[in-house]
Amino acid sequence: MRIIGAEEFDGYWRLQGGAGGSRVPGGDKTAAAVQEIIEAVRTGGDAAVKRFAARFDKSSPEALEVPPARVRAAWDDLNREDPGLAAAMELAARHIRRFAELQREQLAGFEAEIAEGLFAGQRVIPVERAAIYVPAGRFPLFSSVLMGMIPALTAGVDEVILASPPMENGLPDKNILAAAGLAAGTRAIRVFAMGGAQAIAALALGTETIPRAGVIAGPGNKYVAEAKRALFGEAGIDFIAGPTDVLVIAEKPARPGEAAGRRAAADIIAADMCAQAEHDADARARALVPSRDMAEAVEAALEKRLAVLPEYSRQAARASLDAGGLIVVYHRREEAVRVANTIAPEHLELHLENPDPWIGDLRNYGSLFIGPLAAEVLGDYSAGINHTLPTSGSARFTGGLSVRHFLKIVTTLRCLPGAGFGEALGAAERMGRAEGLAAHAASAAARQTAAGPGNRPWP
Repeated sequence: MRIIGAEEFDGYWRLQGGAGGSRVPGGDKTAAAVQEIIEAVRTGGDAAVKRFAARFDKSSPEALEVPPARVRAAWDDLNREDPGLAAAMELAARHIRRFAELQREQLAGFEAEIAEGLFAGQRVIPVERAAIYVPAGRFPLFSSVLMGMIPALTAGVDEVILASPPMENGLPDKNILAAAGLAAGTRAIRVFAMGGAQAIAALALGTETIPRAGVIAGPGNKYVAEAKRALFGEAGIDFIAGPTDVLVIAEKPARPGEAAGRRAAADIIAADMCAQAEHDADARARALVPSRDMAEAVEAALEKRLAVLPEYSRQAARASLDAGGLIVVYHRREEAVRVANTIAPEHLELHLENPDPWIGDLRNYGSLFIGPLAAEVLGDYSAGINHTLPTSGSARFTGGLSVRHFLKIVTTLRCLPGAGFGEALGAAERMGRAEGLAAHAASAAARQTAAGPGNRPWP
């Protein structure tokens, strides 16, 4: 864990390569290994996928596709064996679906008369087939099933595919299968037991049994990330996911008993930093605090929190905090805003009594958690917003996974005789000539008589 002043931040950030050490891991060796896998799947299809499964996964199933009845049975099994978890997943799914429906309502088609006789519009069309990839390493992320499948189904995608690595029994993790059954409801979906770069290649290229997807979304390790990067263009992707991160902005406690208030605020900050750091050593947990005393209180609270974590979480969180944990001390709001916008965190928490004045100036984040009650873990699981978010500073130019990733916004043009249509034709002809594209100009000129009475060529 490192504590620095806001005036030191720019130098620190440059030394970290501009992303605080949280760039997508990999490099030439990863890229070469992934390219080998892609080419093998391109030529070998199912056999190549199974061969890599035997090499990298916990098993290599005879049949890659999971029978639909087995997916439905997984959800029934969860309801019987752990009704509490099933109820929690149902609540999360309900919130995710409602939020996705609200997003879909904002994306509408239209047609408008731009000028007389010139009608321009857009149509919002779901992709025909979308694939959701869900990893199953140390932590099988069944919540990512809900976060990926529900927006795709809400968008109206015709066919939704789930891919997740096989366990020892040749099937994806049981909770991942159960989440797929819940997300699908009465809709037909397809589930494939395959993981890693070979799964991304199969989904992007298609094989004998695995259909080619138009869009592939979902998180994964560096090999999955590199495969998505390499295959972008052969399929659409959500974005390239790197290590997860959080930034917490805090202020001086405004409650009686400053020392006690500082400790209480520091404990909540530490809880959220530990929650992010326990992912793995590459995760980044950071905080912006208004004083050195507050920074030291957070540091002390982190030690207490770490001490009571289970061993596997403590080791990962300790490695993460030692490698890239950071507390920045700011003195003015403008300093904190500048640092936050530079980091462009995946998750930005505002532990502020009155956060609203800050919101307009904060521009770069994947999701914004407003007020100390808005824990990032709610976004991870049950509040309805999506947890698949831009990392490694990419929140500077994109947002998180949503309904829009499964939709195409395409444009339309309808023309009728009229002055506006005639003017547009004349302008197109003139611009085509100026660019030296004679056939373009001629195409416009050929329609001049259809523009209607009074049409004049462009000067």
